[in-house]
Amino acid sequence: MDYDAMDGLEDLGPRVTVRQAARDRADFTLQNVDLAFANSIRRTILAEVPTMAIDLVEVEANTSALADEFIAHRLGLIPLNSKNVDDVEYTRDCDCDQYCERCSVTLTLYAKCTGDDTMKVYARDLVVAEPRPNEWVGQPVITDALGLGSVICKLRKNQELRMKCIAKKGIAKEHAKWAPTSAVGFEYDPHNKLKHLDYWYEEDPAKEWPKTKNAEWEEPQQDGEPFDYGAQPAKFYFDVESIGNLEPDAVVQQGIKVLQQKLAAVIQDISGMEMRMGLEGQEVQMV
Repeated sequence: MDYDAMDGLEDLGPRVTVRQAARDRADFTLQNVDLAFANSIRRTILAEVPTMAIDLVEVEANTSALADEFIAHRLGLIPLNSKNVDDVEYTRDCDCDQYCERCSVTLTLYAKCTGDDTMKVYARDLVVAEPRPNEWVGQPVITDALGLGSVICKLRKNQELRMKCIAKKGIAKEHAKWAPTSAVGFEYDPHNKLKHLDYWYEEDPAKEWPKTKNAEWEEPQQDGEPFDYGAQPAKFYFDVESIGNLEPDAVVQQGIKVLQQKLAAVIQDISGMEMRMGLEGQEVQMV
């Protein structure tokens, strides 16, 4: 399906065609933009979309075989629901000393093995405390059929865990635990008509470098076709795979929003600089 304002106006602005949409994956094409813009969206999605992740762990008891730091690291990598994460403030922008209900979500973990069999501690054992900024943020993402979630650790008889986890808002540029995606596929010119790639091969590049499925969406280069030195890529293929904390369409929308905010900040700085230069010029003339 196409998100077009109306038919016949494809050349007036960006055009998005969704080829596949699922709960954790979105495959779409982006047209009528240049390479720099498309790549900026890709980089923003990867590194600057805010999400929630466990950032602090207060250990009250840990008699398992794993060290405190090891378990804290595993807890940080558990995906947490980040729907409407804009309701949460960054800790650096909050007035509190370390964390509060406006800039964090508290989760508690208590597990003790009382039987002879090995006990597994799962993400479902994390309990979200109230209050929190909204009803979604901070809830562990559980997608398996049994509703267990990721394994945190294993306990033997009489071993226990008692921990207080503080989830905060952040971006993947700061730490990978805040990444909203496991991968972002990005391709353009699948037939390599623009010669942006120089394939290394032994015998036959066509066999050693097979075309992707995106090649079906474009016409291949014809034999004897002259090279167009002025050609520019105009169609880009995205494959966004979410880890579950945000839906893939929300990841893309947040990426565009962050990019808009960054560009607005640049425009504001340039406008302010021009204004200051203009005032300085007036002062010089007056002197």
